Amino acid sequence: MTDIFSIIKERRSVRDFDPEQSISRDELMEILELAGRAPSAWNLQHWHFMVFHGKEIQKKLLPIANNQIHVFESSAVIAVLGDLQPDKKIEAVYRPLVEAGSMSQEIIDRKASQVKGVYQNKTYALTSAHSNSSLAAMQLMLAAKGKGWDTCPMVGFDKEKFIKEFNVDDRYTPVMLIAIGKALKPGHQSARLKIEELITWVE
Repeated sequence: MTDIFSIIKERRSVRDFDPEQSISRDELMEILELAGRAPSAWNLQHWHFMVFHGKEIQKKLLPIANNQIHVFESSAVIAVLGDLQPDKKIEAVYRPLVEAGSMSQEIIDRKASQVKGVYQNKTYALTSAHSNSSLAAMQLMLAAKGKGWDTCPMVGFDKEKFIKEFNVDDRYTPVMLIAIGKALKPGHQSARLKIEELITWVE
C-alpha cells in the first residue's frame, strides 16, 4: 500500500482520462466511505454525494459543467454538496453514543441546543456547508489516488442549472464536481510557492 505522504505528493489534477476505463460501484462506495470519514464541525458530516456513473448520465451533466470533456471521459463524476441543515442529523449522529454509554443525554441535549442556534444563521450555515464538505472532497481525492485512480476537482459549473436539472433539495448547495478515472497522461506539473511565503509564525 502506498503511504499517505507519497499519495499527497503524487496527486495531480488530471484532465485527460481514458474513456474506456470503468470503475465499479463497489469501488466508488469504498472511496466514498473513506471520504465520509473526514472531520466536520460537531461531527455533523455536512456533505452529500451525488454520483454520476455511466456515460449517459455523464453526458447529461456535460453542458452544465461548461462542456469540460473530462466530465464525460472520466469513469465517474462525484458532485459534492454542502448540507445547509446539518442540525437535522443530531439524533442520528449522537444517539448511538448515548446507547453505547459514552455520552450522556444531558450533554447531547446541550450540544443540540447549541447547534440549532448556530445554524439559524444562514450565512454561517452556507460558509459551514462549503468548508466542511471541502474537507470530505479533499479526502475523497486522496482516497481515490490511494486506490490508483486520478481525479480532477471542478468548481466551474452552472450551479443553478445543476440544481434544477437534477432536482437537488434546497437543503443542499453544490460545492464542486470531482471527476474520477484513469489518466491517459499525467496531470500537469504545477509550480508551488515556497512554503515560507505562505507561513506567518505567530509569537
